[in-house]
Amino acid sequence: MRLFVFVTVVTAAIVFFVTRDRTSYMTAEGVIWTTEYHITYECDRNLADSINTVFNRIDNSANVYNKLSLVSQFNDNGAVKADSILAILLIEAQMVNKQSDGLYDPTVMPLVNAWKKAQKEGRTPSHGYIDSLVKLVGLEKVTIAADSMRASRPGVQLDFSSIAKGLACDEIGRMLDRNGVKNFLVEIGGEVVAQGVNSRGTNWCVSVDMPTDQPDATSHQSALTLTLANEAVATSGNYRKFAIVDGKRVNHIINPKTGFTSQSDLLSVTVVAQHCVTADAWATACMAMGTAATQQLMQSRSDLAVMTISTDSLGHYIIWSNPAFAQKLPQ
Repeated sequence: MRLFVFVTVVTAAIVFFVTRDRTSYMTAEGVIWTTEYHITYECDRNLADSINTVFNRIDNSANVYNKLSLVSQFNDNGAVKADSILAILLIEAQMVNKQSDGLYDPTVMPLVNAWKKAQKEGRTPSHGYIDSLVKLVGLEKVTIAADSMRASRPGVQLDFSSIAKGLACDEIGRMLDRNGVKNFLVEIGGEVVAQGVNSRGTNWCVSVDMPTDQPDATSHQSALTLTLANEAVATSGNYRKFAIVDGKRVNHIINPKTGFTSQSDLLSVTVVAQHCVTADAWATACMAMGTAATQQLMQSRSDLAVMTISTDSLGHYIIWSNPAFAQKLPQ
């Protein structure tokens, strides 16, 4: 349950460590986009080069810190010839944007940049400046037809960092499947895709961390363990950067509709879905929605298994999950 910054990948800096155990399960590990990845798969050959190829595809398409990527070209010019990666990201974002009443919105990038700059300078952006940026926000301002992605007005920008790692997990899983690999676990910065069984012949299990008020903590306290069967899981939260206000743990989120930040008692959200890009998008969306709205929307959904960790008025942790999530816990 870790959060990492999505930054430019330097292919030469990617290091693969490949091992094999007695059951022919291999492991590829390294660092990508300043976050660690761990990939375990049952195969009789090393697929590290193919994994690297997938990473490069995602980077060249969706990395806003790569000035030559397609999304950077879109942000600079307001239009780009989109590939399948950008198309998948936009379609997924549009779906979650609609179902979250617009609170999940990857066009919020100008607002995020404005607040980051103001924070570094120790000030608050003016209402007038924020109002001018809000006019650039709204996923309806981005359209795609055939392979052409366009913005309806200059200044609209996209940042898919919140779901690109999830899609990378999915794409590596698809690559492994195309190569005949039926049993694998792909984990990138805490986002996970699992298929088949592990080397012991049982379902894959992943641990979800409890929040901590130590941003640089190296140890992790597990909140629970999930059992995954051909599923994906993603966690979103900024609990390692939360503040204590009146004795209560809170975090700050930017409302794409108002442009301003608001306090939230929601520290993290974990989502299990069929695809990791979906789980990743919804985990981010729920953080923007807040505790009450998330629980109301997710209580009856069977396609998404959701767990939230929030705080009460005294700052104590509250763990909530919908019925679909409870089925993922080991029996």
